Amino acid sequence: MNHTLHAIDYGIILFFLGLTLYFGFIFAKKQKTTQTYFLAKGKVPSWAIGMSLLATLISSVTFLGYPGEGFTSNWILLVQGLMVPIVLLGTIWFIVPLFRKVIGLSTYEYFEKRFGKFARYYSSSSFILRQFSSMGTVLYLMAVALSNLTEVNPSLIMFLIGGIIIWVNLQGGIEAVIWLDVFQGFMLLATGIICLTILVLSIKGGIPEAWKIASAHNHTGFGPYDIDFTKLTFIVMVINGSFYAIQKYATDQTVVQRYLTAETDLSAIKASLLGIFLTVPVWSMFMLIGTLLFVFYQQNPLPSHIPADAVFPYFMMNQLPTGLVGFILSALVSAAICSLSADLNALAAVGVEDYYKKIFPHKNDASYLKASKLTVFVSGMIALLIGFFYLQTGSEGVLGIVFTLYAIFSGGIVGIFLLGLLSSRANTQGVNIGIAVCILFTAYAFLTSTAIGLGEEKSLLLDLGKYNFPHHKLMLGVYSHLIVVIVGYVASLFFPKPDLDKNLLLNFKK
Repeated sequence: MNHTLHAIDYGIILFFLGLTLYFGFIFAKKQKTTQTYFLAKGKVPSWAIGMSLLATLISSVTFLGYPGEGFTSNWILLVQGLMVPIVLLGTIWFIVPLFRKVIGLSTYEYFEKRFGKFARYYSSSSFILRQFSSMGTVLYLMAVALSNLTEVNPSLIMFLIGGIIIWVNLQGGIEAVIWLDVFQGFMLLATGIICLTILVLSIKGGIPEAWKIASAHNHTGFGPYDIDFTKLTFIVMVINGSFYAIQKYATDQTVVQRYLTAETDLSAIKASLLGIFLTVPVWSMFMLIGTLLFVFYQQNPLPSHIPADAVFPYFMMNQLPTGLVGFILSALVSAAICSLSADLNALAAVGVEDYYKKIFPHKNDASYLKASKLTVFVSGMIALLIGFFYLQTGSEGVLGIVFTLYAIFSGGIVGIFLLGLLSSRANTQGVNIGIAVCILFTAYAFLTSTAIGLGEEKSLLLDLGKYNFPHHKLMLGVYSHLIVVIVGYVASLFFPKPDLDKNLLLNFKK
């Protein structure tokens, strides 16, 4: 099979990139107000919003990372995704109508209405930090992967893809992003099904033999099942996944903004359920692809220099026919474009709604629309700069810095949300104290559990001996949310009970 891309493959990739630009053109004339630019309310059917949620949550990290994990280990990291429908099926009916009733555009408007400005800016700034770090990571991974496959300079790839993403957002707004998501969501599903089918047909003995080999090498199941919080176990992933589901679907602007684009509450709920039930099978499919890749390369030689994250691209280049390789690489690029486009639009929405309008509250909507597009451009350039920085320095050191900042300043967001939703006694003063304690805890836990250096020379950022944070890092986020809930509630008891708008609380009678 081919070890380099054929001209046909390049042509297919360029065709799909051109199609992406076209989506910006066809919706450009509709972007006259900030409402149409960020919400397009009532203009998009619920099934399309659901497909958009799928494409938003699936990036090139999923495309490469899940097969890499399935190749090297069992399915334990899939547990986080499997917890999403379990947690949300009982809550999405209340969360979606609440947001559609109490906020205009920014998710973090709810936090201010419930607990004041500090809660809003703490949560929105943590969202911004996380978005920039994740966008830079996606751009970096995509550029490196495509560069290895095409031998094109990774900086050129990053600049080209980043430019397309910025342009589509500038011209077409959220409506272009959603319909682009729909198209590329179908591409992603088709890609996964094609690769899964080819892998099954390529394994000697088929599915029974694949299961036998994978099981013999501990590449199936979700264990270890110990009740142990110091290492990666099933119980750690269940707890972490439960909080992840709430954080992603109830406090993340990229997701909540999709709820607001629907015409009615019922339409928004249908879209949410569709997105949830599509996303989990896609995560599972790409994890299974990794498991089947492991089996395939147990039966066939794999060069020792191929790292786990590169096994899937290596398989594509060596086992798939010309044309199909180009289609699947187009899907990889599409996955990155979809998630980054959603991130960029959400960043602009938060930037304008939470910051620009607060600084300049009396401008007209035309001015806010210009500011929105400027924010899209600037945010896109910052994400590109972060990606280029990763290329120059390598991702490990830079990501360590970014994730340190994120771990310290973004903990407890779910805790704030749950207190606001479930407790009428929780108040601004108590929650602010909870946030302060949470920041101190996450700083301590991260610094005393994170090692830097090379090989055996690694050392903790802060070594307190037996007082170091003892549990797995995924529990850090869980504890930060619980700290806000517990400390925030107890501290609230020392201050007057707030006079609340009942619409800000969860009403199970609705």
